[in-house]
This record gives sequence, C-alpha cells and structure tokens, in this order.
Amino acid sequence: MKSTVEQIRERFDKDVERFSNLETGQTAAMDSPLMLDLISRAAAALNPGATSILDIGCGAGNYTLKLLDALPSIREAALIDLSLPMLERARARTAERALVETIQADVRDVSLGVARFDVAVAAAVMHHLRTDDEWRAVFGAVYASLKPGGSFWIADMVEHSIPRVHELMWDRYGTYLAGLRNEAYRQTVFAYIDAEDTPKPLVFQLDMLREVGFRQVDVLHKNGCFAAFGGLK
Repeated sequence: MKSTVEQIRERFDKDVERFSNLETGQTAAMDSPLMLDLISRAAAALNPGATSILDIGCGAGNYTLKLLDALPSIREAALIDLSLPMLERARARTAERALVETIQADVRDVSLGVARFDVAVAAAVMHHLRTDDEWRAVFGAVYASLKPGGSFWIADMVEHSIPRVHELMWDRYGTYLAGLRNEAYRQTVFAYIDAEDTPKPLVFQLDMLREVGFRQVDVLHKNGCFAAFGGLK
C-alpha cells in the first residue's frame, strides 16, 4: 500500500525549507538546479511572450521564480500544491512580481480550464500519480489548459523498463544520496520513495504526451533516475 494523499501532504508540510533554495534546488533529486535552469530557458525560448503560467506541485515556488526571471512578460501565475505551508512560502516569494493564484489541492481534483496558460511546469510531482488512467487524465488536462503553442515541462524521477538497467540506475542514485550526506540519508530517501512514489519510465511519459495531443516532445536532460522533458501544443 502506498501513502495516502493526506500522508504525503503531512510530510511536505514539514519540509518547506528544503524546497526554498534556488541555488541547490531539491537536493534529493540529481541535477535539480540544472533541470530548473534548462526548463526555464526552454520555456523562454518557445514562449517568449508568455503572460500566464501554471506550476503544478509548486512547492516553495522555485520554478515560478525562475520562470518570472526568464519571462518578464508573465503577469499571472496559478500555483497548485497539496501543502498549505508550501503555498504560503511560494506566494510570499512571488506575489510582488505577478498576480498569483494559489490552489491547495491534488492536481487530479482541480479543473485547470481551457486555453488559459502559455507555460505549464511540473517538478517532482507527477511521480505521485498511480494508474495509467491518472497519468492520461492529468496530461490531458494540462494539454487542454494550454493556449495553442503553449509548452509543458516536467522535471521528475523516472524508472526504467528494463529491470537490470533500473537496478543499475537505482544503485547509482543510492551512491549519490550517500555521498550527499550519509548511508542513513540514502535509506531515509529510499524509504519515502518506496512508500509514496510510483514513477513511470521516460519513454512512457513521452508517449503519453504525444497521445494526449502534444505535437512535439523533447528531452532537455537525463541523468540516471531523473529527467527534464516536455511537449509543445
């Protein structure tokens, strides 16, 4: 049995500081600052006049802040997160730079609207989806919420379809975590991943982006169990 939405929310309520550093990003994710930078640059390159953005699983607002830096034309930002403390921190960091709407909810339960946003981002959140139908529904809802020509960018943990490759990449990630702190930290991170997360392979997600309608998809970066990628409507 995986953690419930409420259990996941409770853990993130207590973890705001770890998600509030633009320089390091979320350190438990490999190459977090690089993925943050690449996604903000890609969004600026594809949607240089963007005025509205959607940040799914916004955490403390790092991706919104980077997009505001990369796209000074942004006027509105919709931020979704399970955690109220995360949303409060994100609002405090961004509200002076755009009209910010914060939504405390599970993205599976939110109506994202139609043709509202120029750019959507989702960092370290989609791996909480469970069934293929949930992935399809959320990707489809994001697609519908984008204006024509809008882009959707994801930075997340990915698994691998070939078991031996997955084992290799997982061992490599464990080495990274132990080096970041110690063996106890590796065990802690692996424990909450096992309890909470159900990541999908990168290829699955690229195929799903195409299936829901994105006309072009691309990969910005991949390192072991983590990838940054997206699609253009």
